[in-house]
Amino acid sequence: MKSLGKRSQGARLERMRASLLWAGDQFRNVHPIIPNLRDPNAAMPTLSEFLCGGERRVPRGPLPSMNPLDTWARRPASGLRATWLGHSTLLIEIDGIRVLTDPVWGLRASPSRLAGPKRFQPVPVPLRAMPPLDLVIVSHDHYDHLDYPTIRELAKRDVPFVTSLGVGAHLEAWGVQPERIVELDWWESHRLPNSELTVTATPSQHFSGRGLLHGRNTTLWSSLVIRSPRHTVFFSGDTGLTTEYQTIHERFGPFDLVMLEVGAFDPAWGDMHLGPKNALEALKLLGGGPFLPVHWGTFNLAMHAWDEPPETLLELGPKAGVQLVMPRLGNPIEPAHAEQVEPWWRDIDAVGRQSGPDAKRGVTMPKAMPWPID
Repeated sequence: MKSLGKRSQGARLERMRASLLWAGDQFRNVHPIIPNLRDPNAAMPTLSEFLCGGERRVPRGPLPSMNPLDTWARRPASGLRATWLGHSTLLIEIDGIRVLTDPVWGLRASPSRLAGPKRFQPVPVPLRAMPPLDLVIVSHDHYDHLDYPTIRELAKRDVPFVTSLGVGAHLEAWGVQPERIVELDWWESHRLPNSELTVTATPSQHFSGRGLLHGRNTTLWSSLVIRSPRHTVFFSGDTGLTTEYQTIHERFGPFDLVMLEVGAFDPAWGDMHLGPKNALEALKLLGGGPFLPVHWGTFNLAMHAWDEPPETLLELGPKAGVQLVMPRLGNPIEPAHAEQVEPWWRDIDAVGRQSGPDAKRGVTMPKAMPWPID
């Protein structure tokens, strides 16, 4: 299957092997893991539990969304604006540069178009209608962050990509010209030509792999710092809580916008995903800043209720003095002008729990899918 991607070879593989993060035949997490992130008493969900277990894992209807095209036609007054397009896909406008993160327009977070977690609703803007892009960044190679049909379409555009070590092999196999691909190790930076924008790959606590049985951790995973002369933003990709966030703050903070993953978490893999509570702890380590939660509200990838992440954040965030930025899908937001959070997601399925066939809509998975899948 072409969607599985391609393994690195030649000079690309040699560069990966030269990384301090390479151990034997794969990348590894090397910074300290904060204790008690993974519940030792929590069992990994079985296939049956993942397919049919849990309650309210899918919303009763599509999430409300807005068409941002008219707003995108006008530059943000503050110079910084972000539009959440679903899961970890955002259009970040930073001092005149448009940056697209972890672009996923595909129907499923899966190697197959016929099986696997299905999106709750389409992206607010069709990919063909997206405005000209200056840069695409890809944090790592999991299916809900690196989407084959989306990359195939973006490959037709003359847009550069910045990604983690090894991920470029997938991009190149799917039609992106090699000269448009920049792969970074942690703490390496790339300055976008003819601009003052710099992207730096920074640590995260995660893993990688697209193969059903093989290929785990043969590409690197990263968080990313995007910096212009006036603004600095942080994008987590996928991660567990890591002490390296303090170092990221010391090197690059303060941040004008922080985007952290909050969904698809489970006690059994708590050291590899944040969830809402640990996202608030991560925000502290990063030195605070306006917080836009991502990695939720698009795919059913864990056992918790689909709206548990925003509800937990809305409960705990204000008590901790956190400035939450939680716009509807497709609603461009300037962090400097963000208003108080409106719990718009409560309008979708305020009536009780789902039951019957709709409760497992969109979660059919190949039997060999590794755990966790994202």
